[in-house]
Amino acid sequence: MKLAKSLGIATFAAISVAAIAPRAAQAAIVNYNFTVNATSGDDPGQYFGSFKYDDSFLTGLGSEILGVENGLKVAFNYLGNNYTEADDLDFDLYPIVTFNNGSLQGLSYFVADQFIIGSDVNTPEVGGNIFYTISGSVNTTQVGTVSYAKVPEPFAVGGTAIAATLGLWINRKKKAAVVG
Repeated sequence: MKLAKSLGIATFAAISVAAIAPRAAQAAIVNYNFTVNATSGDDPGQYFGSFKYDDSFLTGLGSEILGVENGLKVAFNYLGNNYTEADDLDFDLYPIVTFNNGSLQGLSYFVADQFIIGSDVNTPEVGGNIFYTISGSVNTTQVGTVSYAKVPEPFAVGGTAIAATLGLWINRKKKAAVVG
């Protein structure tokens, strides 16, 4: 009976570890939240958005770009208005997210007469973490920064919770066995 119980625990532990192990070979939809922290200009404050993309198009080597043709979806609430990837002025080419050796550089997103998110207004092909406002259709002013946070996959979070619970349970059993 004790052997069956130990085997059951070992099997459960192996499944839990497999659930949280990275799966580089499998493609996944990757989600990011971003926060614009506008510290100057006419509308200082924090504004929130998100984007997602299919990572099967990435190799993790060198400079890489993903756009709407790769499934990039963007949602951003600025001044009470909701914007999506379709609001980008050059929707057929932008918005994009750029990577360098697998690391996110940032978003490049331009909504006419409103804002730009990127690295530099003169290099729209490189995503970044600077927020600009647009006035008079042509004047851009840097007013803040953008921070990005990857949203954990629910399966990985669940696997971590299962593994942690199992670890606590085993630890409790060991302490009970020592006392008894």
